Amino acid sequence: MAFAAAVSEHPLATHATGEVVGELLERLDGPPDLALLFVTGPHVGVLEDIARSVRQLLRPGTLVGCTAVSVLGGREEVEGTPGVALWAGDTGTVAAHHVEVLDLGEGPTLSGVDGADLEAAGTALVLAEPSTFPVEAVLDALAASHPRLVVAGGVASAGAGPGANRLVLDGELHDRGAIVVLLAPDLPVEVVVSQGCGPVGQPFTVTRAERNMVLELAGRPALERVQETLAGLGDAERAAAAKGLHIGRVVDEHKLEFDRGDFLVRNVLGADRSNGAVAVGDVVEVGDTVQLHVRDAASADTDLRLLLDGREGDAALVFTCNGRGLQLFGEPDHDASVVVESLGTTAVAGMFCAGEIGPVGGRSFLHGFTAVTVIVRSRPSVRFGS
Repeated sequence: MAFAAAVSEHPLATHATGEVVGELLERLDGPPDLALLFVTGPHVGVLEDIARSVRQLLRPGTLVGCTAVSVLGGREEVEGTPGVALWAGDTGTVAAHHVEVLDLGEGPTLSGVDGADLEAAGTALVLAEPSTFPVEAVLDALAASHPRLVVAGGVASAGAGPGANRLVLDGELHDRGAIVVLLAPDLPVEVVVSQGCGPVGQPFTVTRAERNMVLELAGRPALERVQETLAGLGDAERAAAAKGLHIGRVVDEHKLEFDRGDFLVRNVLGADRSNGAVAVGDVVEVGDTVQLHVRDAASADTDLRLLLDGREGDAALVFTCNGRGLQLFGEPDHDASVVVESLGTTAVAGMFCAGEIGPVGGRSFLHGFTAVTVIVRSRPSVRFGS
């Protein structure tokens, strides 16, 4: 097989590592080009030992890894308990870097990654430490400097404070910055971003706005449009809206019709009845197209299934929000199972994130409550840089 993945819940790190490495050795045709390792909080202290064993036994060309509150492998999600997940495959040559941000004055300056590598890559996988790596600023800078680069990944979630997480790059551990893995353009990769929401009502054009305050939608006070939309919803959608209302902003305004995947979804933060304004968690400009969205377990399930429907892949990496899983769906293994069933492969692994990275409307953003699926197909014989 070109790709394989495994997960272990064994509380002893040595035993868990042996289980996942053993499964991959049985399934893979030989040493993989790339391996990704995800471990939960109880294994943070022995991550260096785990990584060393993976390198010695599996012999990947490149090993990267990250700590998370929960991990997944195949159909199984290991939430909040000891867990080790391992994914590996024949990706072709990759360029992997530990990256830190040196300057945020006029935009982030990255150390550790060569601009030529960025130009040559097709997809960048990013594993970021939450307290030291400004993901949104870096994504903005990459969108301006390398607009064709697809960026996907997630933010480490084993702990919230500085030093609570670890990143792995081959034989080194880091507690700050990010690991950036640049995949060759000849590796067929497709990134699907399920924001866990369903659109309700109809799209409106923003006719007055000030930064994150939407003052008018289609010539009328924004709050009036919101109230009218909510009044027209069915019982289930209205109940979902009561738990949390969201707004989607179309990123690519060149499209004539809008569907799931065209909207960058952000929270509705509140409203001002005195002027009819609605505050949202994003900067909104006059001329933007927006539509209300609701999120609950049913809409999150439907959204993920619809976006994966008809996709094909030999493997997948899943970066799902730490607010999903049992907390959202009330049952175990939801996102992992849907990805496996939709793609027809068990070579699936990933982590629960404190922020997910993936493209919407042609550029990558930092998301929340999202499931980002990086779908990989077997590559042609030509290798990166040859």
